[in-house]
Amino acid sequence: MNASCEVGERSGRIVVGVDGSEASVAALRGGIRLANALNASVEAITTWRPTTAHATADEFGYTPEDDARSILSGAAKSAFGPQVPQWFTSRTIEGSADRVLVDQSKGAEMLVVGSRGHGGFEGALLGSVSAECAENAHCPVLIVH
Repeated sequence: MNASCEVGERSGRIVVGVDGSEASVAALRGGIRLANALNASVEAITTWRPTTAHATADEFGYTPEDDARSILSGAAKSAFGPQVPQWFTSRTIEGSADRVLVDQSKGAEMLVVGSRGHGGFEGALLGSVSAECAENAHCPVLIVH
C-alpha cells in the first residue's frame, strides 16, 4: 500500500510517538497503515528537554528542539519519501515522552508507539514510555514490536 495515498476528507487522529529509533519509525509506518484503514490523519510527536550543558545554544547553534525537528523530518522522509501528505502533521513538544504522549492521546483514535526506543535496558520487552502509555493513555494503544 502506498503510504501517501489520499482518500478524501479524513476524520479522526492517530498519534504516533517518534524518537528516531528503528522501533519508532516502524510505529510511524504502522500508524500510517492504520490511518489509511480508518481514513484518519496522523500526528507524529517528538519530545525534547532543555539541555543541561553549561554552554548556551547560541554559542554552538544547537537546541534540543532542533534535534527533535530533525528526528521528525527524517522519520517522515523514511515513511513517505519526498511527498508528505496533507493529512500528516508533526510537532515537537517540550517534556517527558510518557507524559506528553499520554496527554496528546486525549481525543485520539489511537496512540502508536514502538516497543522500545533509544533508552531503556537491553532485553526488556517494553520500554518505560510504551509501558506508561499502555497503562495511562486516553485511547487505545498500539505497541509496535
